[in-house]
Amino acid sequence: MNREPQIKGNERNGQRKRTGRFSKVFFYLLLLPATWGFFAWQGWAWWSWVNSPPKIAGKNADPQETAVSIEIPPGTSSKQIGKDLEAAGLIRSATGWDLWSRWLSLQNAEGGFKAGTYELSPTLPMTGIAEKIWKGEVMQLSFTIPEGWSLQLMASYFETQGFFPAKDFLAAASQVPYSSYPWLPSGLPHLEGFLYPDTYQIEGDRVNPDAVIKQMLRRFEQVALPLYQKDQKQTKLSLKEWVTLASIVEKEAVIASERKLIAGVFTKRLREGINLGADPTVEYGLGIRQTREKPLTFKQVQTPSPYNTYINPGLPPTPIAAPGLASLEATLYPENTDFLYFMARYDGTHIFSKTAAEHEAAIASVDKQERKSQ
Repeated sequence: MNREPQIKGNERNGQRKRTGRFSKVFFYLLLLPATWGFFAWQGWAWWSWVNSPPKIAGKNADPQETAVSIEIPPGTSSKQIGKDLEAAGLIRSATGWDLWSRWLSLQNAEGGFKAGTYELSPTLPMTGIAEKIWKGEVMQLSFTIPEGWSLQLMASYFETQGFFPAKDFLAAASQVPYSSYPWLPSGLPHLEGFLYPDTYQIEGDRVNPDAVIKQMLRRFEQVALPLYQKDQKQTKLSLKEWVTLASIVEKEAVIASERKLIAGVFTKRLREGINLGADPTVEYGLGIRQTREKPLTFKQVQTPSPYNTYINPGLPPTPIAAPGLASLEATLYPENTDFLYFMARYDGTHIFSKTAAEHEAAIASVDKQERKSQ
C-alpha cells in the first residue's frame, strides 16, 4: 500500500492548523491591541479637543476680558447646564460635558453643580469650568466706599456702578434693622454713619441694597463697635454721639497729623458749651458741597437747619458721613488742647487759634492769600 499521499495530507492538515494558530496569535498579539490602540488614540484625541478651551488665551491676556456672565437657576440639570455653556461658547461639546458630569457624580455622589451667577472665561478648559460650578465659585463683585461718604454719595455710586437704583438704596438705608443689630442706637431715622467705609466683595447674584447694607453693618460691628465697647470709659459720648462727632472730624480733617487735634478742638467746644461751627454740618443740612471757587455764604451759614452747628448748640441729630477707623479713634482719644478754633487753608492744613480775635486774623490771612493767588 502507498502511504505517501496520506503523509502529505497530514502535513497539509498540520500546516493549516499551524496557520490557524498563527492567525489567532497575530490577531491577539498584534491586530487586536493595534485596533484598541487606534480607538483609544481616537478617543483621547476627541477628549482632548472636547476639554480644550474654545479660545486660546494670549501670553499676557486677562481672562476677565473674555469672561462671560452666565446664570444657572436652581434645579437646572447638568445636561441643561452643558447645553447652555455650549450655546454661550464656553465649552466645545455638551456631550463631553455630560460625560464629565457623570464622572464627577461617580467620584462624589454627595456633590453637584451649584446654582448661581458665574463669570466664566472661554480660555478655561471644560474641566476647569466644571470645577468652578461644582464648587459654587459664583461671580464676585467688588465695591469700595471711601471714608467720609454720605448715604447720598453711596447711593449715587451704586447706581453708577450698575448695582441698583439710588432710590432703592436710600429706601433700604432708612429701614433700621434693630432685630439683627440690637446695638444700633434707638430712634435712628436712617443708617448714616453706621455703614462702615471699606472695600467689599459680594456674590454677583446677591447684589441688592439689603445684602450690601448687612455686609457694611457687620463690618462696623466687627471693627468699630469693639473699639467703643473696649474704651467706652474714655469718653462721655454715647455710641450715636461718638459716631456723629467722628463723622464731623472725618469731613474736617484732611491731614492725618491734624486729626486728633481737630477732634480735641471739637471736644473742648462741646465741653465748654460753644457751638461747633462746622461747615460740613451746614453743607449736609442744605444738601450742598462748598468748593474753593464757591465757598459757603454768610446767608447759607445762617440758614436754619437741625444740622447747622453754627446756630444750634451741641451735635447734629445724626452723623453726617461714614467715619473711618482713624477718625473714630481720634474722637475717642482727642488731643488735649487750648485751641478753640481752626481755619482751613486751601492746601488741606488748618490754622489753629485760641481766641476769637486770633481766629478772625487767620480768616483774613487766608482770604488775603486766596485773593493773591487768583
